[in-house]
Amino acid sequence: MSQSEIQKDLMTRDRQVVWHPYSAMPNTLPVFPVVAARGVKLQLSNGTKLIDGMSSWWCAIHGYNHPDLNNALVSQLKKMSHVMFGGLTHEPAVELAELLVEISPSKIETVFFSDSGSVAVEVAMKMAVQYWAASGMSEKYKFLTIRNGYHGDTFGAMSVSDPVTGMHNLFSGVLANNFFAPQPCVRFYDDWDSKDVLAFQELLEKHHTEIAAVILEPIVQGAGGMWFYHPEYLKSVRQYCDNYNVLLITDEIATGFGRTGKLFACEYAGIEPDIMCLGKAMSGGYMSFAATLASRRVAEGVSTGGELPLMHGPTFMANPLACSVSLANIKLLRSWDWESKISELQKQMEQELAPCRSFTGIVSDVRVLGAIGVVELTAPVDMEQISHKFVERGVWIRPFGKLVYIMPPYIISSQELSTLTSAICETVQGLSR
Repeated sequence: MSQSEIQKDLMTRDRQVVWHPYSAMPNTLPVFPVVAARGVKLQLSNGTKLIDGMSSWWCAIHGYNHPDLNNALVSQLKKMSHVMFGGLTHEPAVELAELLVEISPSKIETVFFSDSGSVAVEVAMKMAVQYWAASGMSEKYKFLTIRNGYHGDTFGAMSVSDPVTGMHNLFSGVLANNFFAPQPCVRFYDDWDSKDVLAFQELLEKHHTEIAAVILEPIVQGAGGMWFYHPEYLKSVRQYCDNYNVLLITDEIATGFGRTGKLFACEYAGIEPDIMCLGKAMSGGYMSFAATLASRRVAEGVSTGGELPLMHGPTFMANPLACSVSLANIKLLRSWDWESKISELQKQMEQELAPCRSFTGIVSDVRVLGAIGVVELTAPVDMEQISHKFVERGVWIRPFGKLVYIMPPYIISSQELSTLTSAICETVQGLSR
């Protein structure tokens, strides 16, 4: 068969048996077959190369096929690919846990590994509930969060993701009932108004005796709307959690490891969580991997001196391959001036996406923070149409709803980034035609 026939055959087979993320079956949206990836580019089966503006859903911060990360995997593979973590341990897991504790807020001292961000959130929620139960306050088992948040697709995570504007309203009748404060309104760069956090405070004051923890995405709300809110809001949340004896869980799965311009987004507010969830960029996009980090107070409180185990243990917990590549990825990040590079990316995106603000009637907002650039439209995009337009322009950008956004790999060149921003401006402007 010719290359085009092979590609057509693959697409036919895909449509018959493969269920893609957030899609119907059979999938009605276009999919593009990738055969290789290197640096910041994806190569399709027809030879087309696309500059990846998504970092494969925000995780491939050093791009693809990086020699340091490849070597870490190959080296570990020669020793062992996997071993159960129940009753056993290994050096990559211990060394990674030590490194995560070293770079995290000082209150964080313990690490629980899992295999996806959603599971990291589930573990964090279980930790919070068990902590209070072990303290003799089993009535504290609910959670407070903010609207327009997203924490994953498993049931516990869905219960603290926005039940109305989120992706999970179909399941609202079977999810645990939690508390939702209004979305923060004061933007990251605007002057702070303390009234913005009053509704949150009122909910916490009224229900703190039944709330185990507050969970939120610090500073940047990701899949729930790509919204950047004021650091003072997060600082106030920390203070109110202390005042009302409630734990604070920060979901840094999307924001961790430099994406916002800080190693962790909570640094913008100068606060420390009791529990912190990590994932996505931790393994550099090589392995499905995540972690739930906790303070010593929480870790020891959960088990009341080691008597009560935390009843969670994923089969692939602390997988040696994932630990090894994550170690290499974090060490690689710390080996260069990534903060200056993120600052440069932010300035370039601010400048080059700014023209979108003039597209009256099409664009409602343009916002940039760290290595995140967002163009919010007035109406949802036609996914099939816009996907093809971006591919025709040599870029991979995956919008959702009204949001056209990019989170490129940190290693992207200024010229490659300009290709992404130009593609957004030209494509969005063309939506009016």
